[in-house]
Amino acid sequence: MRRSIHSTVRILTIAVLASAVAVGCSKKVKETPPAQTAVETPSQTYQTPVAGAYTPADLDTDPCLRTRVVYFDLDRDLVKPEFQAIVACHAKYLRDRPSARLRLEGNADERGSREYNMGLGERRGNSVSNALQANGGSSTQLTVVSYGEERPVCTETGEGCWSRNRRVELIYTDK
Repeated sequence: MRRSIHSTVRILTIAVLASAVAVGCSKKVKETPPAQTAVETPSQTYQTPVAGAYTPADLDTDPCLRTRVVYFDLDRDLVKPEFQAIVACHAKYLRDRPSARLRLEGNADERGSREYNMGLGERRGNSVSNALQANGGSSTQLTVVSYGEERPVCTETGEGCWSRNRRVELIYTDK
């Protein structure tokens, strides 16, 4: 009986958190741009994960699971609110697929020393890992790797390019 109550409380807690994420993602907050030209990182609004169990095929068909990059602000390592729903989808996939393994590759832009950027990439990867675990993913399914500034997706100079390099890529090694 006690286990049943614990399971019910856990399910209710997850439902409340998922609802809060959905509500938080639907609000549009107008930010005041900094003195520099503001560049928006790619993001979309996603609904919370579906009720049924995810399958490996969903990694290619579900719009939320197909998104496998989380972007960060300059010198920040906290998951932005607009990426919480994506993290929740991937956490649900990990819960549904206990054999799945996910490598979180942290990256930084070219500014800062090599050592600083390696540490920042690791902190960003750990931030995504913590968010996945808070949403029900298991730490045994997650590996964090930092590439710092070593693997840019854009090599031009400027905020538009740098913002695309401040990211964590979610790479499934076992589905």
